[in-house]
Amino acid sequence: MFRRTLLAAVPALFALPAIAHDYTAGDLRIFHPWTRAAGANGNGGGFMRLTNGGAQPDRLISAASPIARVVELHTHLREGDVMRMRPVNDIPIPAGQTVELRPGGVHVMLIGLNAPLQQGTRVPVTLRFERAGEVTVELAVEAAGARAPGHHH
Repeated sequence: MFRRTLLAAVPALFALPAIAHDYTAGDLRIFHPWTRAAGANGNGGGFMRLTNGGAQPDRLISAASPIARVVELHTHLREGDVMRMRPVNDIPIPAGQTVELRPGGVHVMLIGLNAPLQQGTRVPVTLRFERAGEVTVELAVEAAGARAPGHHH
């Protein structure tokens, strides 16, 4: 009886939503990296909160992922009445401050996805910081229209 109940519960375990997760790299804390569901050959964005608990500023200088052909650091800029994404060389993280990578702001851009980003899964991204070095995080895949982690449209 117990075995049958346990086996019946296994599929439900994999259907659970991604839970909050965070990482540490040097003086940096990386809180709940996430992305939105997207189709293969499309693009995706990487979002997270970066907190610098150190006395020295740091910078996110690049990112890489096996899930995308190209990974860039991006920002949104207003050009007249139109918001456009543009690549940036780095994302500064001042000492003692927090920087939010979010939709409509600075973010990691995943260009040319090799496979679909499916809600409820996680995908690896390696972040490279000037001072803190490299750390591989997992982006929790949220719903396609999500505006924040754990909030689905």
